[in-house]
Amino acid sequence: MTSPMPVPPYPQPAPPGAWPRSPAALARATVVLLGLVVATDLFACYADLLEMDVTRDLADGVVGGDVIDRADHADDLYGLSGILQGVALVATMVVYLCWLWRVRVNAGVFDASRHRLRLGWTIGAWFCPVVNLWFPRRIVADSWDASGPWGARSGHALVNAWWTLWLVDLVVGRFADTRSRRAETADELYDAAQAMLVSDVLDIAAAVLAVLVVLKLTGLQERKLRSGETPLPASALG
Repeated sequence: MTSPMPVPPYPQPAPPGAWPRSPAALARATVVLLGLVVATDLFACYADLLEMDVTRDLADGVVGGDVIDRADHADDLYGLSGILQGVALVATMVVYLCWLWRVRVNAGVFDASRHRLRLGWTIGAWFCPVVNLWFPRRIVADSWDASGPWGARSGHALVNAWWTLWLVDLVVGRFADTRSRRAETADELYDAAQAMLVSDVLDIAAAVLAVLVVLKLTGLQERKLRSGETPLPASALG
């Protein structure tokens, strides 16, 4: 016997200002800024390789004006790359959180029963110690579920891959930063630059997966908005 299709939640009138709106413009801005993050990470990888090259020579006992000039140049690029990465990350986080807020508001109207966390956690979850290790992923996953077609099974493989890589990058980045601050000898500087290179590569991969999550979730919501399944604003109901 064929199982009946699940019945979608009865569309309740959304409170003023809470009805669904397209997240497409914010998604485009987020994707552009994530691309900027990738670009700064690539530049950082180049600086890491230069740092590794010159510190290896110093560890091997290479001396002379040339190696000193290379070391100064590598240090300058190394420091600049960190500044650029920081600026790109802050700008991206601001726009990303605007996008995520819009997506979460939409998803709350699409199907409020899917959400395990209140709306305020959409921003707060990223800044609260400990819970920031899983609450943001839960918010994205719940929004993903609420934004899919009624009755369709939703998988979280892409969300899980992005979040796992993000967490690994956080751990490796913290380790690399600690090694860099404590490094004194040429060998220690080489090891620190090597760890930082791994962190920067992981950051690139995490940013690419973040782009895919943003595009996919935005696409789900755009289709939902066009499908006519969403409730109307309270003002439109008379």
